[in-house]
Amino acid sequence: MINLIHLQNVPIYKQLQLEEALLRNSSESYCIINEGSPPAIVMGISGKMDELIHVDKASNMQVPIIKRFSGGGTVVVDENTLFVTFLFQKEKHDLHYPEPIYRWSEDFYQKALNHSLFALKENDYVLENKKCGGNAQYLRKNNWLHHTTFLWDYSRKHMELLKHPKKAPKYREQRKHDEFLVKLKDYFPTLQEVTSKLIGEIKKRYHVKEISYELASIHMEKEHRKATKLL
Repeated sequence: MINLIHLQNVPIYKQLQLEEALLRNSSESYCIINEGSPPAIVMGISGKMDELIHVDKASNMQVPIIKRFSGGGTVVVDENTLFVTFLFQKEKHDLHYPEPIYRWSEDFYQKALNHSLFALKENDYVLENKKCGGNAQYLRKNNWLHHTTFLWDYSRKHMELLKHPKKAPKYREQRKHDEFLVKLKDYFPTLQEVTSKLIGEIKKRYHVKEISYELASIHMEKEHRKATKLL
């Protein structure tokens, strides 16, 4: 059984806080889908703000900067970002290392989206060799979490808040953001169709229980390590 939490317009900061609480406090499995989050910049836990972000520009545009509890790269998100997170207990999916988790997720999204050009490449999701989604993971003894940021659309002015990273996947080939990124809306008619495809695939694979943010958030009230920070 998997708990499905479908959020609308919930800030990514609140979503990450919820994810961290569920990861550390719950013994159940979850899928979280969120669309409509306001603009923000999210860094991996080891990210260095000055190396990755034009901080003054972000401040002037009043775009908050968040350090999440998981690793991975830096992303800028807004209302046109689709977030999908899977949190599984290892008794449900006993995947101990990142590579098997990536392969599992690639299979899930390929079957859900049913698009011949969708693939996993160097830990990114791509369409025609251009990035449409980035990932991060967190592995613990008894459970693991895999979260993805999909670009339904994106704002050039927001993307310009990010510096060109020192470490980048080889397939990027030094391309600028506009040359490296692609929008899901160029391949699918509506965002609602994409989310429906994802939920449909989840229901094919698992017994699904739909629950509310409010019900899931009781785990946030329990004592736990809180590594997600608003900088």
